Amino acid sequence: MFGVFLKSTINMRDKTLKIQIAPSILSADFGKINEEIASIESFADMIHVDVMDGNFVPNITFGPDQVAKMRCKLPMDVHLMIENPENYLERFASAVEKAHGRRDDCYLTVHQESSIHLERLVQQIKGLGMKAAIALNPATPLVTIESLLNDLDMVLIMSVNPGFGGQHFIESVLPKITELRKKMPSLNIQVDGGVNDKTCKQVKDAGANILVAGSYVFSPENRGEAIAKLR
Repeated sequence: MFGVFLKSTINMRDKTLKIQIAPSILSADFGKINEEIASIESFADMIHVDVMDGNFVPNITFGPDQVAKMRCKLPMDVHLMIENPENYLERFASAVEKAHGRRDDCYLTVHQESSIHLERLVQQIKGLGMKAAIALNPATPLVTIESLLNDLDMVLIMSVNPGFGGQHFIESVLPKITELRKKMPSLNIQVDGGVNDKTCKQVKDAGANILVAGSYVFSPENRGEAIAKLR
């Protein structure tokens, strides 16, 4: 185990990072998405919005027009699992502002695997007034983004192969989380995929402080209790 982990915080050398829970609306009822968001807003810290284009991953979910119609009091993390994300950043930033009322406390997350111009993407996101994050698929090594770590507000470590909810957690990503935490004690590290009341301890012990959970949160009747168990 790396570091000392106590309840809802991770103590690092220079900063105490609060454990945050970011329910993924991929597992929500799309037909009543604003009701679904409202049902967990008082318990969660952030809303995770999975955007899929049917090309980068084999599924299709939300476009900017759908995101703009959401009503969300919590900060949003818009996870772009799409090809050519540079062509859509401005539209999604505008959509987030319509949904949330502001954009400076929200993230646009792009995949390392989606672009050869990651540095340019990060600067585009920051230029739009949003926080910049990069996601890594389970098989993608950390070294591919090491040169950008100091410019990022968050790194998302995928613990399933992206595209569908309800998959099983891939334990082999845990050393990657620990390695990243050692390199960046104060960086927000998010984990997405197969997170539940069993695997949450593993990811927190490895060094993650933001946990994305979809089916585990939206399946139970008592969603507040489910979120509390993840903390």
